[in-house]
Amino acid sequence: MTDVDEHGRPEPPIAGDETATLLGFLDYQRATLAWKCRGLDSAGLTAKVGASSMTLGGLLKHLAYVEDDWFSYRLHGRDRSAPWNTVDWRADKDWEWNSAADDSPEELFALWEKAVDHSREAVAEALDDDGLSRPARRPWAGGETPSLRWIVVHMIEEYARHNGHADLLRESVDGQTGE
Repeated sequence: MTDVDEHGRPEPPIAGDETATLLGFLDYQRATLAWKCRGLDSAGLTAKVGASSMTLGGLLKHLAYVEDDWFSYRLHGRDRSAPWNTVDWRADKDWEWNSAADDSPEELFALWEKAVDHSREAVAEALDDDGLSRPARRPWAGGETPSLRWIVVHMIEEYARHNGHADLLRESVDGQTGE
């Protein structure tokens, strides 16, 4: 049974195998983002700090994109799904950040939650295929091919870095703080 803390975050296993530990930390980081964004209205999700254009809504949409990009597009070599397949990325390379202000809190959470659900399915499929050593189907421009292990660790880092941003943004909205 997984322990869940007071913020709804599942505690990673303290004596799990490599897969359970990595996925446990990824889910913990995902749940931290949800905690930092939970309960906010559109104004809260579009609030900015200082000179930065980053918002909590932008973080939700960006991480929805990153989930889909790494676990579906790169790992499995699948075509991009909506809304990512309709974006002119050459015209706006930061579209997910810039367009988030046009989305309701419900739309942003639904997009992110759907991306996380699809990522979990994609990871389970890859684990059944070749475990954490499973190479991505789409190599990088230089020809290197990351493993599922590398992708999961990268996603932990991506969330952890952005959760630091989320801490500052949430505190600026309503003073809520916490790890």
